[in-house]
Amino acid sequence: MTELARQAASGLALNTAAGGQPMLDHLVALLDLEKIEENIFRGVSPANSTVRVFGGQVAGQALVAAGRTVPEERKVHSLHAYFIRGGDPSVPIVYEVDRIRDGRSFTTRRVIGVQHGKAIFSLSASFQLVEPGIEHAEEMPDVPGPESLKTMAELVAEFPGDLGYRDRPRPIDIRYVNAPPWETRASGERPARNQVWMRADGSLPANDLLHVCVLTYASDMTLLDSVLARHGVYWGLDKVLGASLDHALWFHRPFRADEWFLYDSGTPTASGARGLATGRFFAADGTLIATVVQEGLLRVLD
Repeated sequence: MTELARQAASGLALNTAAGGQPMLDHLVALLDLEKIEENIFRGVSPANSTVRVFGGQVAGQALVAAGRTVPEERKVHSLHAYFIRGGDPSVPIVYEVDRIRDGRSFTTRRVIGVQHGKAIFSLSASFQLVEPGIEHAEEMPDVPGPESLKTMAELVAEFPGDLGYRDRPRPIDIRYVNAPPWETRASGERPARNQVWMRADGSLPANDLLHVCVLTYASDMTLLDSVLARHGVYWGLDKVLGASLDHALWFHRPFRADEWFLYDSGTPTASGARGLATGRFFAADGTLIATVVQEGLLRVLD
């Protein structure tokens, strides 16, 4: 482990109050899993975690575990995950990797995250040797660039209410293209799309798997907001109980997670106390780099 990972594992507080590069370094440390045996890895959570481990963190760590058992020349192209139980941030998560198949072109891995002797998370990931083929892609929506938009800190500072966890520094810089959901809740607007620019808030080393894992971490942010915004409710401002249930990602083309990408998401349906959200990631030059689908538990109480 790196020194930051050792600090995280020992529970020492990291200087992340200012966000930016220190916060991003902390995320990189959390993704730097400890190998404790062949095909078995251990990850920790931030000392200032909320009641449950953030879903994007578990997905990112599990993908790291899978990727460390695969040759570097094979790139992850898809993952499918289920959130089985809420993670306990006070204890490490053990990731057990099952080497399902090593084929001539594709490699398949299954990962189970375990706490207190029980599975809390499962992931299947597929890796492929890079090869040429037919190509096409949807075009990026016409939106203003990120530099012209307010930061999350500026938006939160303008809001008179308490947004709870939105106030905390984070390793991902987020800029809303449309009005954020806490504002549309008040205005009565019910947007069909939720669009944000994102990037890792600092510089990352040139490691393809790390960039994919950081985007995986970020993909669990703002996605279910598109469901809530359609109904004029929002976390913390209304009685909403929510959790990620399952999550799927497809990676189409190479990218850097420390460069701006547009996260364009929407919701085709909600029913049975569950909401389905879909999203597309575009690099700043308009290249479609990834697609995501997530279903979440969303209980809106009276």
